[in-house]
Amino acid sequence: MRRQFEIRLHELQAEILKMGSMVEEQLQLALKALATLDKELSQQIIQADTTVNAQRFLIEEKCVELIATQQPAARDLRAIVAVMNMIVDLERMGDQAKLIARGILRLADNPKGAQPRELQEMGALVVAMLNQVLAAYADNSVIVVEVIAKQNREVHDLYTRLFAHVIENMVEAKKQKRILEAYEILRAAQELERIGDLATNIAERVRYIATGKLQEINVEPNEGLD
Repeated sequence: MRRQFEIRLHELQAEILKMGSMVEEQLQLALKALATLDKELSQQIIQADTTVNAQRFLIEEKCVELIATQQPAARDLRAIVAVMNMIVDLERMGDQAKLIARGILRLADNPKGAQPRELQEMGALVVAMLNQVLAAYADNSVIVVEVIAKQNREVHDLYTRLFAHVIENMVEAKKQKRILEAYEILRAAQELERIGDLATNIAERVRYIATGKLQEINVEPNEGLD
């Protein structure tokens, strides 16, 4: 019975990693489409979200079945519950990529200027975060947790700089009839910032599986203080 359970748990992990790979590809395509304003690629990203959602429901069903039929011990139950949280975060990442793609469709037919450097840096960072956290889950490693926390702070800093830059140039954008472009750039940056937060959530679950310790890893120094 134990051997059979371990096999099914391993299969569950493989399904999670498959979903993570799907979301990573969706995000990579979204960044490529954003850089090139490729409408056809954007449509592909939007359509791919259906597959990601279906994978989430497949994994959720497998989790429920394992709990119902195998009566897992506390550590095993912890791993299954963590997975059920992780798939929600992965699905939301896919949703953010889809929202970026929809913004590209609105932006592609309008005049465009050079995209802020911070936007590209945010994209590269969140892809790296997702890749690292999936590898940590596969290896049952907690070493990457603090790295993810640091990277997420960098993503937030980049967003703050981008936001200030766009707002500072809003008057000029209005003169050149590029308000829509400025708005969509901010929207895309906001979606990337959220993806960074979701990768951090997954890192917390990876640590929970390995150690049983569940707490936020990105608490601001003054958070919770009056």
